[in-house]
Parts: sequence; C-alpha cells; structure tokens
Amino acid sequence: MPYKNYILVCGGTGCVSNRGDAIYKNLVREVESRNLTDDVQVVKTGCFGFCEKGPIVKILPEEAFYVEVKPEDAAEIVAEHIVKGRPVERLLYKEAESKQHAKVEDISFYQKQFRIVLRNCGVINPEDIGEYIARDGYAALERVLFELKPQQVIDELKISGLRGRGGAGFPTWMKWTFSIQVSDEPKYVVCNADEGDPGAYMDRSVLEGDPHSVIEGMMICGHTVGAHQGIIYVRAEYPLAIHRLEVAIKQAKDAGLLGRDILGSGFDFDIEIRLGAGAFVCGEETALLASVEGERGMPKPRPPFPAVKGLWNKPTVINNVETWANIPVILTRGGNWFAKIGTEKSKGTKVFALTGKINNSGLVEVPMGTPLRDIVYSIGGGIPDGKKFKAVQTGGPSGGVIPEQFIDTPIDYEHLQQLGSIMGSGSMIIMDEDDCMVDIAKFYFGFTIDESCGKCAPCRIGGRKLHNILTRITEGRGVVEDIETMKRIGHGMQRASLCGLGQTAPNPVFSAVKYFEEEYIAHIEHGKCPAGKCKQLIAYAILEDKCIGCGLCARRCPVDAITGEKRTPHVIDLTTCIKCGECYSVCKFGAVTRG
Repeated sequence: MPYKNYILVCGGTGCVSNRGDAIYKNLVREVESRNLTDDVQVVKTGCFGFCEKGPIVKILPEEAFYVEVKPEDAAEIVAEHIVKGRPVERLLYKEAESKQHAKVEDISFYQKQFRIVLRNCGVINPEDIGEYIARDGYAALERVLFELKPQQVIDELKISGLRGRGGAGFPTWMKWTFSIQVSDEPKYVVCNADEGDPGAYMDRSVLEGDPHSVIEGMMICGHTVGAHQGIIYVRAEYPLAIHRLEVAIKQAKDAGLLGRDILGSGFDFDIEIRLGAGAFVCGEETALLASVEGERGMPKPRPPFPAVKGLWNKPTVINNVETWANIPVILTRGGNWFAKIGTEKSKGTKVFALTGKINNSGLVEVPMGTPLRDIVYSIGGGIPDGKKFKAVQTGGPSGGVIPEQFIDTPIDYEHLQQLGSIMGSGSMIIMDEDDCMVDIAKFYFGFTIDESCGKCAPCRIGGRKLHNILTRITEGRGVVEDIETMKRIGHGMQRASLCGLGQTAPNPVFSAVKYFEEEYIAHIEHGKCPAGKCKQLIAYAILEDKCIGCGLCARRCPVDAITGEKRTPHVIDLTTCIKCGECYSVCKFGAVTRG
C-alpha cells in the first residue's frame, strides 16, 4: 500500500556535510512521534544536483521543494506540511527573477536537463535494492541473460553511439568488441571511479545515489565479453560512495543478482572494490591497472591496449562510472532511443559538475550539443554579483579555457576539441572578470607537476619548466620570448609524454595564450595583472578625494600599513603592504584602488 506522503532527504556528500544526516534523523523522529509511520515514509536519497541550495528536502506528491533546510526545521515541516497541509513558505525554493515559488518541474535549474545517468539520484534510497528494481533496475541484465546474444548487445551499443564518458570518448561497443575477439582468459571488467579533476564530483555522486546502475552495467559487460570478475577502483577519500557500493554489492548477492548462477542462468559474476590512494595519474587506465595489481600507479606504453592485454596481462574492459550507468538504460529502452538524444557524433547526455563563479553550482546532466550559454545562464543562473562571464574551463588539467566569444558553442566532443579543450570527465569551472588567465594556467600546472608520476622526462621536466615560466610571468619577471618557449615545450610534451596526463597537460596554456594573449602581454610588458589577481603586480592606493577618513581600512589591515587621522584621507605604506586586499574589499566609498 503506498504512503500518503514521501519525504525525500538529500543524502549526497554535500548535504551530508551540511548536517543532512541530522535533518533526516529529525524528520524520522517527528514522523514517529506523531504516529505517522503508516502514512509517511522518510527516504534518504542520493544527490539532487542543486548543490547551491542544499540541504534539500522534497515532499511528494505535492513536489514541494525545500532548500537550505536546517535540522531544527524538521519539526515545522512535519507539523505544518504533513499534518496541516500547509507548505512552509520560508523554506520553499523561489526563482531569483520572479521571487515566486516554483514547482520542481518549473525550476530553471532542471528545465533544460535530461537525466539518464542521474535518473535515480535524488529519487530512490540507494541502500534499498527494492527501490532500484522498482524503477526497471536489473531488467536490462535479465534481458541480456535470457534474450540477447553477445553480438546483439554489441549491436545495440553501436546503434546507441555511446562513447566513453571518462576522457577521449572512445566508442564503447568497439572497446568491448576488442575483448570479445581475444580468446585469452580470464577476462576482467573494471570501473574507473578514480575521479581526480579539480571541481569534479560526478562519478562520486552517481556511486552515492545509484550504485546498482554501475553494478548492472558491469555485469552486462561481463556476460557480453565473457568475463566473470569485476573490479571497482574508487578513491579512498570517497567513504560514502564506498559504503553504498558495499551495501549494494551485498544486497545484489543476497538477491541472487550477483555471484554464482545469476538468476539461474548459469552465468557467474562477482565484483570487488579496490581503494585508490588519490593519485590523479591513476585515472589513466594502465596506471590504474598497475595500482590494482599492487604496483606503483605508473602508466605503461600502449599498445597493447587493456581491452586486449590489461589486468595481469589479461583482456580487460575499463569504463568510467558514467559510462557504466548508461548501459542498463540503453539495453532497456533501446539504442535507437538513446541515439536520438544529442548530436550526430556525440550521442546521449553528459553530466557536468558546474562550479566556480556561478550562481547555481551543482550537478547537471544535459543532452550533448546543449549550448554553453544554456548551461551558464539558464541552468547555472549566471554569474554572481553582476560580474561578467570571462571563460569556462572544461576537462580539468587536461582541458582548456573557452572564452566568452564562444558561449553559444554546442557542448560535445567535436566542438570542444576544435576550441582547444576536451570533454574530460565533466568538470566545468566558470570564471569571471576577476580571474587571471595566467594564474589559472599556473594553478593547473602546479596540479600537474604534483600529480605527475615522474616516469617520463617530457612530463616530469616539461611540466616543471612551464610552471616556472608562468610563475615568473605572474611575478612580473617574464619576457616576451616566454610565450614561444612555452609553446615549444608544450608541443614537446604532447608528442613525447608517455600517457594522457603529460600529453594533455599543456592544453590550459595553449588555450589561454590563444584566447587571452593580451593578458600575458600585460603581465610581461606592462607589469600589470588586468584581473588584479597576481599579488606581485598589484599596488593599492587610497584616493584622497574619495577617502572620508572612516578608518575601516586601517582597522582591517593585518600589518598596520595604513595610517591617517580620523576624518582625514588615509595613506598606504607600500613598503609594508602585503597586498592582501582587505582594504579594497571593505572600503564602501571606492576610495581604495587596485592597479
């Protein structure tokens, strides 16, 4: 018998870290104390995606969408909404422009999304296999076990046009076919959940919100290619994802959906979890396999590719979390259905972690080919504080920046590559007018040299050289020749580095120089940082005609570099100033300049 009300509480890492567990427990306690357990079910779900407004509580069937909920709000939600039928107005989400309450389907953040990978996130309890099964979970596996032959599965994937969602976008059907064609045994199926891009949390959220979709996708692959062992390689710093995977694996085994003689089909398949120590390079498939084998995570030359000779030199199919989560839907709804979504060469949807200088940060899933403008403004709600959109970084350290002039570009594999960036795993970091593109490139190279395994000289030495040059430029010690030197080193890294980390590491520099060369010139020739970000190139001053002598800047200065009598213009001692920017931030009269 269905409940009269369902209270869905976001149980993703973001909301949990903001006292989401306390909200859930308080709601359960309130429901129990009022003897409402026969009519009301409180469900802890995965991530709703709208992270900017978390913690989130959603009530069905009314579709009431409560945001920024606190544990102490639980009593009011139950007393007012559940008992009296009156929504708690102050907690309901309101659209910024209209200031009106919006039904979930009308919220602009969700309107242009199309959720396939995230279909169950924020909808089901990820620790209840029954809820997954109720939404067609394991139906695709059943079809593969009893209706479809391996080649029919491959044909369906080929029709769908699904490409790997972890980086280069290699056709999924082709990778599986390589393993089918190899007679060597045993074969392995591996899930790459080593998500390491700055600002990326797509795979983590899927594992937390819908772990069975990944397990089912891997099992379908195992039956198709003839593998009986799966391995999920996940970062150890994802404790919630690991816990929910462990629960899901146990429940699947208890239900006869994992292990020996699955559903009486004669097919055996098991899955184990291997924890990674957080090395970014282990996102590269050969380094990941080395880590699984107990070796240091360092890449190996290819070919042979893992699909032919991978884990313990046996055929190994590796896909990332998002790719696996797509598989059951394709086998349930059909390759043709999936192929109608997206563009001619980039089918389906893509999940992005939308972060940075954006009003609505969060997890979004859009059809391939969605214009960048729709993501930034329609879904993301634009730039905070009325600032100007400057660029977006896609693909993390391996990607590039896309400037404002290309904001109407469709987001897919081909268009991003043409602009000098990549899809990558799906991080999307928005930058505004206060971001310095030289400093951004320096940040990513700092990340790259920290995460390089050091095995090959082009990456190990080239990365350090580029970081040193960028550091000099941000400190006002660069020369014009540095730009060509960086290009030369970058091209050398692209051609000679052993793995994708080194080969793609120069992308942030190449794209930044291509689209923002005037910023580099300003740093080098004029000793100025147009964005006011590079400390060594900033000089703060107080305008005498605007300063009223309130003394606020002097009180906030941590090194007492500002002096002046009350109600008289103040002065900054530049020899003492540490360029922290506190004076600039607190001045209400525009008297402090930054140049």
